Amino acid sequence: MVKCQVVMDAIERLAPKRLAEDWDNPGLLVGSFKQNVRRILVCLDVSDAVVEQAIACEADMIVAHHPLIFKGLKKIRTDLPLGARLQQLLKHDIAVAAAHTNLDIAVGGVNDVLAAAIGLEKLSTFVITSQAEDGTVESLGRMGTLPVPMAVDDFARQVRDALPASHVRLVNAGKRAVRKVALCSGSGAEFIQKAAFMGADAYVTGDVKYHEAQQAVELGMHVIDAGHFATEFPVVEVLREKLSQELAEYDVEVIADRESKDFFQIM
Repeated sequence: MVKCQVVMDAIERLAPKRLAEDWDNPGLLVGSFKQNVRRILVCLDVSDAVVEQAIACEADMIVAHHPLIFKGLKKIRTDLPLGARLQQLLKHDIAVAAAHTNLDIAVGGVNDVLAAAIGLEKLSTFVITSQAEDGTVESLGRMGTLPVPMAVDDFARQVRDALPASHVRLVNAGKRAVRKVALCSGSGAEFIQKAAFMGADAYVTGDVKYHEAQQAVELGMHVIDAGHFATEFPVVEVLREKLSQELAEYDVEVIADRESKDFFQIM
């Protein structure tokens, strides 16, 4: 076993908390830094199903991408979903930590995993979030290029097949071939204009609304909405691997949630 603090230190090395956006809530959200951890379950969301998995596999800790708690709680109602989930976690002494926007921004994090999955090369920054004194630039999202130009229909299929997605939504802006691609995992439609101004032929993200799609067409840039879940879930296995490596000297097992699926289905 290891102390929860050791696990949190490993997470800090992979996704430093200083990278997180001001509105975010990463870190240890349930449990104690002093508690013992023998088995860790890595997931995207701390859903009821994930909590059931953690109990069934006797996990002592859950490491999630999305924080279980975002805002201050004024009450814990165990007859409501969040309260019931917290009750189960506390009853079974399961700690919960989150690495959210810090993992989005971190090198090797969510956006780098997405870029690699969909075949991008020569990655660079997209939405710059900070710049260190040594000149190191940190960025939300990535810009990259495909090895060869592709028709947008073919690229959309490539994105779909590379991710845990049954479908993608393509906003086709015309005959423009795709070579330069911007991306932001999860919900990044707010950066459509920035992607277009930076010369992206296509932008890959999730949660795109009607008028945001209209804006992209007016700007002459394709958009591929691959969904919030599908653009982020691939990091779960990568984070499992990296945590396993960070904790290799300890007697701790790190497993990944492989059961969760997207809420949205095509009927």
